[in-house]
Amino acid sequence: MNFCPPSLFRYLYVVIAFRIFLLPVLAAGLLSGGCGRPAEGEARFVRFSYEGRDARFDRPVDPRNEYFNPVLAGFHPDPSICRKGDDYFLVNSSFTFWPSIPIFHSRDLVHWRPLGFVLDRAEQAPLDSLRFNRGIYAPDISYNPHNDTFYVVNTCVDGIENFVVKCRDPFAGGWSDPIRLPEVEGIDPSLFFDDDGKAYLLHNGMPPGGRRWNSHRALWLREYDTATDRVVGEPVLLLDGGIDFAAHPEWLEGPHLYKHDGEYVLLAAEGGTYEGHAQVALKSRHAKGPYRPCAHNPILTQRDLPADRPDKVTSTGHADMVETPSGEWYAVFLGCRPYADDFYNTGRETFLLPVTWADGDPVILPAGEAVPTVVRKEGLEPDAALRPETGNFAWSTDFAAGLDDRWLRLRTPRSVWYRTDRRGLTLRDNGHTIDEVAAPAFVGCRQQHTDFAVETEMICRPTEGQFAGLALFQNERHHLLFGKVRRDGAEAVIVVRVEKEPETLAFIPLPPADAKKSLRLRVRGEGGSCDLEYAAGDGAFVVAAQGVDTRNLSTHTARGFNGVMIGPYTGRLAAAVFARGK
Repeated sequence: MNFCPPSLFRYLYVVIAFRIFLLPVLAAGLLSGGCGRPAEGEARFVRFSYEGRDARFDRPVDPRNEYFNPVLAGFHPDPSICRKGDDYFLVNSSFTFWPSIPIFHSRDLVHWRPLGFVLDRAEQAPLDSLRFNRGIYAPDISYNPHNDTFYVVNTCVDGIENFVVKCRDPFAGGWSDPIRLPEVEGIDPSLFFDDDGKAYLLHNGMPPGGRRWNSHRALWLREYDTATDRVVGEPVLLLDGGIDFAAHPEWLEGPHLYKHDGEYVLLAAEGGTYEGHAQVALKSRHAKGPYRPCAHNPILTQRDLPADRPDKVTSTGHADMVETPSGEWYAVFLGCRPYADDFYNTGRETFLLPVTWADGDPVILPAGEAVPTVVRKEGLEPDAALRPETGNFAWSTDFAAGLDDRWLRLRTPRSVWYRTDRRGLTLRDNGHTIDEVAAPAFVGCRQQHTDFAVETEMICRPTEGQFAGLALFQNERHHLLFGKVRRDGAEAVIVVRVEKEPETLAFIPLPPADAKKSLRLRVRGEGGSCDLEYAAGDGAFVVAAQGVDTRNLSTHTARGFNGVMIGPYTGRLAAAVFARGK
């Protein structure tokens, strides 16, 4: 029996086919200016690839029993770690990058799977107008077994200052809106949950009676009420200045509290976060002290080692420890991998080492020992499906699946200036430039290797004075631009190196026929220099600039706390760019 006439079937078939197949295609064409080309003022990136080529990783390791340091390569500073059962969770600083506070999960402390971000809603982290090295500092993650809740306590410098967010399940996300802690001054807060149910908040702050020297700081403790998420009672001084007050230690910070064999162990960083960085430890019978220095301080530093050592790691410190279910202890800490002197573009990275206990005192690395690149650890759980975060690796994307957690933006987004679809990533000039303290049309991934190669292909129709291409971004005053620009009605390939002031290293007019084609861009970095090449359509690559000095992208030059971010960018170039250089 026919319930529907054939004509109705034909009508339904046409409607369904139109909605499933033709409507998305037409919509994509309209959104991108039609005819497969982006609208004027837009830049479409149809693919992007990254490859790491560091010599220190060109050695065999047994993935079941050995791992590479760092475990999180490239710009993963100030690691903090906690455990619930067999699951470990780790977070890092993110400063003014968005989304904020990356969070990772592991079962073996070595292989880390990204879970997204703790702060991923605009109302959680208003980072507008904050300078590049302000914003989200040194988050601390902890697990409270008494109420089965995870906490991240943090400082947003020059923003909402100290606050806490919490959730029940880091796998599901949904962290709370920030709960401000106005009574807590200073930076680097952390939480400790004692066996008896009491909770304590530690933080860096001003010393009693004021500073005796410029970098003079103190560590304080407050009781924390988990029912109201407020500190209670009076602050208790844990440590003033550092281990040796008479030596005027620099920047005492990053406190964490633990319990080991019935005693309280206090860890802190001192010496500043650059080459003099070190980790110290103290102990007490009571959470509120008094604390006595351990016998083997500093328990981690690289500041006294020969400068010419192989596979050099510097600036180690800002450590956090975790106990495994079997009673072993490990420490995560930040370190840097310089390519010459103390130049490094990869930023502060996350390292992992076992902790030994000498007469009850923790030691992360004995005095005089260098941080090893390869470390032995039994019972590792390599997962072929897990993307690598260390060693030499390569990856690529056509952006069809959107922007995953590799891609960060600058500051809290307040408008929509990008889209992803089957054609790629399309950026629209949003009126802000990468030189401003603003949120430009830029998305970047971390430079995770000293030696690397990046390649992208883009289609763009820039307006007068508009740039579209790749940005290697350290901060607003230290970056490198490589791409296409329209000037006086014609299009050209341009290379601009910025070290406080812009310098145009190459300006190569494109023939009209090539200007209509896609443009492929290739960057090959090695230490403190890089080669830049371009190709129109499927043509051969041509050198745009060779041996470009990229030490302007190093933390040594630019200062601050970030590593280099590399990715697509579009925005207008200042007139000064065309007036300088070649």
